[in-house]
Amino acid sequence: MIFKLNDTVLYSTHGVCKISEIMKKQLKDRVIEYYVLKPIFDKKSTFYVPVNSEKATAKMRATLSAKEIYTLLESLPDIDTEWIEHTNTRKESFSQIISNGTSEQLLRLIKTLYLQQQEQNDNGKKLHITDERFLKDAEKMLYGEFAYVLNMEYDQVLPMIVKYTENQ
Repeated sequence: MIFKLNDTVLYSTHGVCKISEIMKKQLKDRVIEYYVLKPIFDKKSTFYVPVNSEKATAKMRATLSAKEIYTLLESLPDIDTEWIEHTNTRKESFSQIISNGTSEQLLRLIKTLYLQQQEQNDNGKKLHITDERFLKDAEKMLYGEFAYVLNMEYDQVLPMIVKYTENQ
């Protein structure tokens, strides 16, 4: 996908970013064009993504519209979850979602991990540390996108999702 100046994108686990510049840099014998990404919620960071690198740009996607977010939320009760028992398989699957997943996949991941966390709590246990990290990363990405698009505070997103799904 080709992005343009001032587009807002979700970039990997770094969350919502604005393309503040598209610049060219001379490196040895060639010129490389970069998207310059400025995270919305982290003003100190800047990311340079080579425009012609499929691997790097695959970690970028356009943010959803408000309508798309509400449609996604309406589907939440119908989103199936399946816990992957084998740790390495689960880690590989969750890593793929964090790296290249859609908003629906991120929402499914969050729902799966919340349900597993609840089950673990009921048994006096905790989520595995790796699963906790996946949950935090997925929340940061999805909640940041929802907060930005819906013009709300980050910490208002989870209560909004819970309230929205309870009203279904």
